[in-house]
Amino acid sequence: MSPTNNRRRQQLASALRVKRRGPLLQVLKTAIAVITAWYVAQWLVGTDTPVFAAIAAMLIVAPSVNQSLTRGIERTIGAVLGVLISSVLGAVFGVSGVTILAACVLALCVGWAIRATPPTSNQIAISALLVLALGATSETYAVDRILETILGAVIGLAINALLVPPLQTEAARDQLRVLGGEVAEALNRLADALTTEYQQAQLQQLMIEARLLRPMRDKAIECIADADESLTMNPRRSKHHRELRQMRDLLNDQLSPIVNRVVGMTRAVFDHYSDSIIDEPASAQIAEQLRRQAHDVRLAVFEADVNPEPITSAIPALTAPLQIRPPKSENWILIGSLMEDQRRIREILLGEQL
Repeated sequence: MSPTNNRRRQQLASALRVKRRGPLLQVLKTAIAVITAWYVAQWLVGTDTPVFAAIAAMLIVAPSVNQSLTRGIERTIGAVLGVLISSVLGAVFGVSGVTILAACVLALCVGWAIRATPPTSNQIAISALLVLALGATSETYAVDRILETILGAVIGLAINALLVPPLQTEAARDQLRVLGGEVAEALNRLADALTTEYQQAQLQQLMIEARLLRPMRDKAIECIADADESLTMNPRRSKHHRELRQMRDLLNDQLSPIVNRVVGMTRAVFDHYSDSIIDEPASAQIAEQLRRQAHDVRLAVFEADVNPEPITSAIPALTAPLQIRPPKSENWILIGSLMEDQRRIREILLGEQL
């Protein structure tokens, strides 16, 4: 197989499959919601095949309770409008292939006209199609389908909220732990570059690794936003608000500003590196402070309850600001830049930044 065909197969596979499976618990909860909605709808509505209730329950179980509520509202509104559209068309023109297609087109146009969300617009069309395809055989058919949908949505929301309601705090904690560890390693790599002679390829690798910190930081921001959203309307939210606040403070007040400083320091090393830098007395001092700062980044991650098992001493390693002699003329730009960024990182770690 040619490399091009192999690459296309990989792209197709990545488009059809997720990188990580969702929790098996969510699958089980969805199954329970569908089964419960089916039998409850049979009992309360008196329908032999309550398809609308099963579909609503299936679509409502979401990664968060707040999303379940939103989906429930969307599906209910969509079902009501779709059933009304199909009932009117069926009563006026009868049930036929042309009527079914016309109902779908009209449903999509109604969704567009009222500026409905894509899930709501799709639900309008699906409901209209199902009502006509299954056949409105009684005067109460439309009302029964609406009741089924509402019942399925309520059951799906209740099961998702009461049966181990989903939380995203652990994913946020894992991402912050990874980010904090990589920031510390980036500081250590900078220290090595100031005390060991580096080739151009090593400097390029150093720059690439530093630039990867920003996507990791953005991923952490996304994970914390997801965790915050998962706590909305969650019965377990009270015990997790404090830890999420600590994680957000760690990211916003320390890790994110330090990422910017580390990338800037790495850029300065890449642009102004010379073989004589390792002979500067200030380089060894700066390298020592970089390693101390790496230690304190790990400590900050531990103190925010992100890393429950510290891999470093619990005593801060930062010392007083550096006092160094003027460097050689070809190195003063780099040394001065590193000193300023180090001063800023020190203020960030001590909570003294403005």
